[in-house]
Amino acid sequence: MLNITDLKKGTVFVLMGEPYKVVTYAQKVMGRGGSIVNVKIKSLTSGKVLDKTFKGNEQLESADITMQSVQYLYNDGKVYFFMNPDSFVQFEVPAEVVEDASGYIKDGDLLQLQFFRGNPISLDLPKNVNLRVDYTESAVKGDTSTAVTKNAQLETGITIKVPAFIKQGDLISVDTATGTYRERVKS
Repeated sequence: MLNITDLKKGTVFVLMGEPYKVVTYAQKVMGRGGSIVNVKIKSLTSGKVLDKTFKGNEQLESADITMQSVQYLYNDGKVYFFMNPDSFVQFEVPAEVVEDASGYIKDGDLLQLQFFRGNPISLDLPKNVNLRVDYTESAVKGDTSTAVTKNAQLETGITIKVPAFIKQGDLISVDTATGTYRERVKS
């Protein structure tokens, strides 16, 4: 069981038989030691986002989430296909589960897939991924200030802001939590 004060960003718990993940968390301490917790939670099965307020000493059921190492194979637009590299068992994961993570995964990547009661519910990305720049404008000569940014389309299809010195073909590190450029990777 979880106390409401255990609900931090990323915590997974069960509400009405469905697993939810805390997206945002704010605690207000009321007079005489009481407190309320306002959270924005996201269903890990349906993708619905709810605003919820918990009071005082409410208790929540912690979700029994299991993790499994998987290798990304391919997708057909509606379903993403993964395989356990040890047992070669394949998993079909609906596109809604993969969501925004799709911009950070490539064929063959090893990732962690979360399961709730035997069903895949979420893809756990590494903190940073290395992606190749497929297309970006050339830097204007003399404009080498590091504060100047431009758009770059990466090999997975996403577009992010990068410093002006980054060119097509460069390998860069991207923060998967924020979708921002970290650094150029020496190849």
